[in-house]
Amino acid sequence: MLVLTRRAGESIVIGDDVVVTVVEVRGDVVRLGIDAPRSVQVHREEVYRAVVEANRTAAAVTDDAVAALAAGLGSARRPAADGAAQDDAPPAG
Repeated sequence: MLVLTRRAGESIVIGDDVVVTVVEVRGDVVRLGIDAPRSVQVHREEVYRAVVEANRTAAAVTDDAVAALAAGLGSARRPAADGAAQDDAPPAG
């Protein structure tokens, strides 16, 4: 971790396009201004961790989701008399 000392009004540059400026220091609270392109996401750490966790939860595979997918796929194909799967679509003719 790089540790820098900056006073109010002083900045640091990250990469070519992110500038972090110390706006105000009041006791043990530091206000920072961050100038970054819209393509760069900037979050407080606790917000970032909450977003990551919400994404993990939303992407998790559940038994209900697998069953719903299987049921949906099962309605598109039905077993033929000989045991092979057959499409519901009528034969081309």
